[in-house]
Amino acid sequence: MRSSLGDYVVVCRAGLLQRLGSEIAGLGTISSAHLLTSPKIWKALGKLALRGFSKESRPQVHLLDDAEPAKTLGTVEKAARALVRAGADRQSLVIALGGGVIGDVAGFVAASYLRGVALVQVPTTLVAQVDSSVGGKTGVNLPEGKNLVGAFYPARLVLVDPEALRTLPEREFRGGLAEVIKYGVIADAKLFTFLEIGMDKLLRRDARTLLQIIRRSIEIKAEVVSKDERESGLREILNFGHTFGHALESVTKYKKYQHGEAIAWGMMCAGLLGHEIAGTPADEVARMVSLIRKIGPLPGWPRIAPELLVEAMRTDKKARGGKLRFVLSPKIATAKSYEEVDERTVLSVLRLMEKFDRGPAAATGKSNE
Repeated sequence: MRSSLGDYVVVCRAGLLQRLGSEIAGLGTISSAHLLTSPKIWKALGKLALRGFSKESRPQVHLLDDAEPAKTLGTVEKAARALVRAGADRQSLVIALGGGVIGDVAGFVAASYLRGVALVQVPTTLVAQVDSSVGGKTGVNLPEGKNLVGAFYPARLVLVDPEALRTLPEREFRGGLAEVIKYGVIADAKLFTFLEIGMDKLLRRDARTLLQIIRRSIEIKAEVVSKDERESGLREILNFGHTFGHALESVTKYKKYQHGEAIAWGMMCAGLLGHEIAGTPADEVARMVSLIRKIGPLPGWPRIAPELLVEAMRTDKKARGGKLRFVLSPKIATAKSYEEVDERTVLSVLRLMEKFDRGPAAATGKSNE
């Protein structure tokens, strides 16, 4: 994959996790390796991840909180100070083993520690494998909004092992499918149709089907990011549903929704807004909503005034001068940004979503992200 800081490799193959040491050895000489992960992920996958390292090359392990509320500058400082105490220098390597929170925090640490050390991303959740680990965006949240502080800092290597998803709780796996649906909506009609037909196989975690959709999602993201690394134009289409989704996460203080669940709601909002603003045909909006609903029950729509959600959207990184901007899909497999969207129309969509059947809240459970 191409980057202004140099090309890097994304490898997607079953069994990569247990060969982590040999894959990293191909990067050349490093002074020390430091693996950033969470206690839950380390318990589930740590022994497997260390299997490919020799005793001499084994990384030092640093455990961090990987809950979304912990995705803060305070956690970045904690990780950076741990690296200092461990003697990390400019020839050291940071390995991010985990989901989106670990990947974002570890990536920002690598970008800023000693003004930049080498980074390897090893995503262990579906959201991270198809989206956040690829493309070089790192960052943390502020009380005012999501991902407002960060850096563009691509990894030297991204290792995607679908077998790592075996330990992923059902709720997180289903939420991750929302990001896969996004790629079909914005860029690939065949992928969208494949998901409509094959969702049952995916929900059973059929290995062959899962590998196929992960690889295709990575291909789409790589193509977009290679053309617009710094999100100055085309890359914005990857944020379909995210303006709504990030606002939902923010106003509920990152406690009600997992990221993929918020994006699922956000994409349904974006589909309805697209019908009003971009002329998205009603039957295509219906297909989007139907496919999203197939991933399973979502936590209900929050009992929050629509005006508060709109206010949260003003802090979205795509907003300009406080004016709302949205990525919409005029038809399946296309997407573009729309500026100065009428706030009244947005409020109408939000009020309509309040009337949606909330359904049973998704079951909570132990998480490896």
